[in-house]
Amino acid sequence: MAGTEHVTAVTGGSRGIGAAVVRRLASDGHDVLIGYRNDRDAAERVAADVRAAGRNTLVAAVDVTDEASLDAFFERATQLGRLTGVVASAGAVSAVGSLADLSADDLRRDLEVNLLGAVLTCRAAILHLGEAPGSIVLIGSAASTLGSPGSYVHYAAAKAGVSALSVGLSKELAPRGIRVNCVEPGTVWTDFHLDPERPAKVAASIPVGRAGQPEEIAGAVSWLLSSDAAYTTGATLRVAGGL
Repeated sequence: MAGTEHVTAVTGGSRGIGAAVVRRLASDGHDVLIGYRNDRDAAERVAADVRAAGRNTLVAAVDVTDEASLDAFFERATQLGRLTGVVASAGAVSAVGSLADLSADDLRRDLEVNLLGAVLTCRAAILHLGEAPGSIVLIGSAASTLGSPGSYVHYAAAKAGVSALSVGLSKELAPRGIRVNCVEPGTVWTDFHLDPERPAKVAASIPVGRAGQPEEIAGAVSWLLSSDAAYTTGATLRVAGGL
């Protein structure tokens, strides 16, 4: 297979936005480490698409709330070459509804995956990216400023933390030549939603009149990892149809 100057690790790369990011990166010349939580078969299907695009790939299980799991995940990336990019795409929501109706255990798990998971992913990535050039892209959410009342205000709060993380960490890592940016998707057609028809139901509230496609988010991520974005760090790029 063709050589590469880009080796990128993607958490949550087996489904939804993460899978679209993996496929786009492969088409843009990246070799990719695909992280998955439970569904190895889904990760292998994405990997087959990467290989069909002529790129090298590996799949690896990773729990973004566990530092040992993250270290092993990034160590696996070295089998593809020197790690140059990281996309923190892993995320989930198990608690949906008014805050007072949600269980503390579900809230805790969602906060751990969506905020602590992003923090720990960055922490591990820094060690494995070494001295750069390197790039980290965090997947946030338009919910960070919209608040998502009645649905998942705790998730919105976690994603606001992800945006703040990208700003602070970009300044911390700039002297090392590592860029950190955040992409904030709006409502996108993926299996993230507990109600699979939610993207259609909320379309009227989106200025462009429709929910997004995962591939539309992937293009923004790929640009932030590219040399065209070499002077871009600490940016939050909203890809949300006008929300």
